[in-house]
Amino acid sequence: MSKSQVLLQLWELMKYNKKYWLLPIIVVLVLTGLALVFAQSSALAPFLYPLF
Repeated sequence: MSKSQVLLQLWELMKYNKKYWLLPIIVVLVLTGLALVFAQSSALAPFLYPLF
């Protein structure tokens, strides 16, 4: 199962069950994960660590 299929199924679940309130939670989790990944391999790490 590819990542795009997982995202498509998640979107269909939210649309079918009218769970649109999950979208902001998912977006925040993804952005937090991306910030942590980029903080490990860049010079921005000292500036991002105080946020967490």
